[in-house]
Amino acid sequence: MSTTGTATEAYCVKCREKREIQNPKEVTMKNGRNAVEGTCGVCGTKLFRMVGNKK
Repeated sequence: MSTTGTATEAYCVKCREKREIQNPKEVTMKNGRNAVEGTCGVCGTKLFRMVGNKK
């Protein structure tokens, strides 16, 4: 997975800002879609961002 661009940023609900995802890892949701999850570098809250499916 490419970790460049906006794929490594997600909205942190605790900080109320877009933050860089720390320790990003690609996961597959139950419905088969891909996502990236990790933690906020400032407050430590779990961040989650859905990404497009690979072809």
